[in-house]
Amino acid sequence: MRTTILLVEDHHLVRQGIHALLKALPEMEVVGEAADGRTALQLAGECRPDVVIMDIGIPKLNGIDATRHIKDRNPRIKVLALSMDSDPLVVRQMLLAGADGYLLKECMADELAAAIRALREGKKFLSADISGVVVDDYLDALSGRRMMPEEKLTLREREVLQLLAEEHSIKEIAAMLNISDRTVDSHKRKAMEKLGIYTLVGLIKYAIRNKLTTLG
Repeated sequence: MRTTILLVEDHHLVRQGIHALLKALPEMEVVGEAADGRTALQLAGECRPDVVIMDIGIPKLNGIDATRHIKDRNPRIKVLALSMDSDPLVVRQMLLAGADGYLLKECMADELAAAIRALREGKKFLSADISGVVVDDYLDALSGRRMMPEEKLTLREREVLQLLAEEHSIKEIAAMLNISDRTVDSHKRKAMEKLGIYTLVGLIKYAIRNKLTTLG
């Protein structure tokens, strides 16, 4: 049985390399490619792949929030994070968003293939380089013993925050998200209140620090 794959990676050369690796595996087929999170959402709905290989630092909608959208819309789709970032904060956020696996980009081709096969079998897969401390942290978060800083914001507030950090205007964000200018401004104000940040510069710094944007 062939495994259909959507490849989400904003660097063209890297995307080509991963595609070439997967093409060499007869049981796998890349059915779509995206360079940003919003295109990934569109293609996930159109192609309905078995597995999404998701970079995290992508524009317009980061891989964490794109994963959350994809899993909400179609829980059957498996998401494999493929990132250079081993920061526990990032790994934790990706797992909480619903990712089924997490690999570092320094992995070997065999490990990537093994991860995809594991996800298809309904298993989870974490890179050997991901510390057990990260898993413990993730389990603590799921247990409800403490609120993660990133959970203060709604998904829409996170989206608006990322787009503001990427220097899109209120009108551009409204058009991109198909909402009114007033609604965008409302999400911005609510995010500021929740975070206790009252300047745009402060919001941008928060977005960079919490890996909501590719900037920084």
